[in-house]
Amino acid sequence: MRTREGMAVAKAKGRLRGKQPELSKAQEAHLVVLHRAGGHTTADIAELFGVARSTVYRAIQRAGATG
Repeated sequence: MRTREGMAVAKAKGRLRGKQPELSKAQEAHLVVLHRAGGHTTADIAELFGVARSTVYRAIQRAGATG
């Protein structure tokens, strides 16, 4: 009960957030550009940005859905 009260107070102050994204919007856009250029594999891109391949796949999927 005390936890829920604390969370309500934090939410009211705008401090309650979930997990932060690993990549910024600019990094994600750059990642998609690299992928579409065809010069890098998904594993190469993941290593370059220091993220997992699944993160690369999700970024590409989001970019395909939006444009």
